[in-house]
Amino acid sequence: MSVIDQTLIKNTISFVKKTLKNTEGGHDWFHIERVYNTAMHIAKTEEVNLEIVALGTLLHDIADAKFYDGDESIGPKVAQEFLESQKVDPTTTDHVINIIKYISFKNSLDERGEKFTSTELEVVQDADRLDAIGAIGIARCFNYGGFKNRPLYDPSIKPNLNLTKTEYKKAKSHTINHFYEKLLLLKDKMNTATGKKLAEERHDFMEMYLEQFYREWNGER
Repeated sequence: MSVIDQTLIKNTISFVKKTLKNTEGGHDWFHIERVYNTAMHIAKTEEVNLEIVALGTLLHDIADAKFYDGDESIGPKVAQEFLESQKVDPTTTDHVINIIKYISFKNSLDERGEKFTSTELEVVQDADRLDAIGAIGIARCFNYGGFKNRPLYDPSIKPNLNLTKTEYKKAKSHTINHFYEKLLLLKDKMNTATGKKLAEERHDFMEMYLEQFYREWNGER
């Protein structure tokens, strides 16, 4: 395990809190904090550079493309400028930037795109995906749907189970479809043993929630 520069982490936390101050509730500082805590928990069981995991987690949503008209270049650019201002070594900076570039679910839909792999990415990715499922994942899903003024549910619009990356980025369906198009798929996309174990319970909770949702929607007693 590597040693973490605590001053660097403190400065990064301050920068992220300030930058995400008025961000949508599912992608705010508290999301970052939860993912950070989960990533550091998962990292205990993996051979990783802890500083890269910490920085990758703290900066992974610094400028989420969905809030910038789909522009995926802004997040890496903002993160790189910050890391350079902190005199972080180029090797660490490049690794963190690659985590930000390749962490998202939508990139897993682009089979022809460029690839980057590392254990640090796997840890951060698992932690981020865990925050998208379970009780908090459900809350975040509906919060974002409300933010985008999307319907809760429309039985006439079925989920698209074969979305491409481009289709996923443009998707504007009702919120319940997002469970089938992403959230329920995440359990089987976990990288680490710890991530897989944590995902099982959260996945089961989502399935129970959907069963209850449909019973209430259909007026069953």
